[in-house]
Amino acid sequence: MNKKKESGHSELKHHFASDNYAGICKEAWAAMAEANRGMASSYGDDYWTAEACEKIRELFETDCEVFFVFNGTAANSLALASLCQSYHSIVCHEMAHIETDECGASEFFSNGTKVLLVPGENGKINLDEVEHTIHKRSDIHYPKPRALSITQATELGTLYSVNELQAIGELARKHSLRVHMDGARFANAVAALNVTPKEISWQAGVDVLTFGGTKNGFAVGEAVVFFNKELAFEFDYRCKQAGQLASKMRFLTAPWIGMLESGAWLKNAAHANNCARLLESEIKKIPQVRVMFPSQANSVFLEMAPEALEALRGRGWHFYTFIGSGGARFMCSWDTDISEVANLVADIKASVT
Repeated sequence: MNKKKESGHSELKHHFASDNYAGICKEAWAAMAEANRGMASSYGDDYWTAEACEKIRELFETDCEVFFVFNGTAANSLALASLCQSYHSIVCHEMAHIETDECGASEFFSNGTKVLLVPGENGKINLDEVEHTIHKRSDIHYPKPRALSITQATELGTLYSVNELQAIGELARKHSLRVHMDGARFANAVAALNVTPKEISWQAGVDVLTFGGTKNGFAVGEAVVFFNKELAFEFDYRCKQAGQLASKMRFLTAPWIGMLESGAWLKNAAHANNCARLLESEIKKIPQVRVMFPSQANSVFLEMAPEALEALRGRGWHFYTFIGSGGARFMCSWDTDISEVANLVADIKASVT
């Protein structure tokens, strides 16, 4: 669709609507081009897939089972299905992506496992509420809690610290819960916390991680990383049944090699985070606008008058207001330019005055 016709403006500014809007970074593109030479075995029986698995094991400094799927919804829902039976339940934050934005996929692929919601400030689960939910009922008429799902970085752009994750892991072990981490923006968390990947994954008690690539400069593709290898039993069959077994798998997996070898996976995430820090610091200088949550990864949530939001849209900016708690979300990506941050800030100032 013509942008002018769609928006009524010469240009619709998508820069901060979503990190999914960004294109493919040069490292991922080059790796795909390298893989695009001649023929290779299909369905993952190729050099690039084997090498990508090894690179991920090296990154996390542990032996683990690694699978590749097309998108985050498949990664999360299939991973959770591998942790539960249909009569079990999954405990997660009330604003978790698996609850609000995946169209019931976790329940569907697990044949009906119920999702139980708990509150918590700034998008992070409250452990007392998790305890309450676990102990709420223990009779046979209630779905038995079996999995605890957390999001890093959260849907509100906040981060779990190493200590918080260790506390979650301890609680999970205490109640024999398996821990799933939705890591669509896991790279942003590693960059922001300045930790090694293992510190906020398996060392903290995470059993399975969905490691996001799409939001960090890949064309498509997420990795499902099982640190508890027993839980990966026949996961390849789940992927096939769900239509997630890529025939030309090398084009999903080759970018992981290029991104991990070059360090672009961390560089891209750090850049997106830094742009969000800049945006947050500039917005705090505008008294008519409130930053709703601590901006710790690559998103900034803002609260401003409805007429100011409309004025901002009138200036061509495209952003979402249904994500979060009623505010406007502005997402920085691997290719966000500093000048774009300055332009957005200027238009926000003009819209609120």
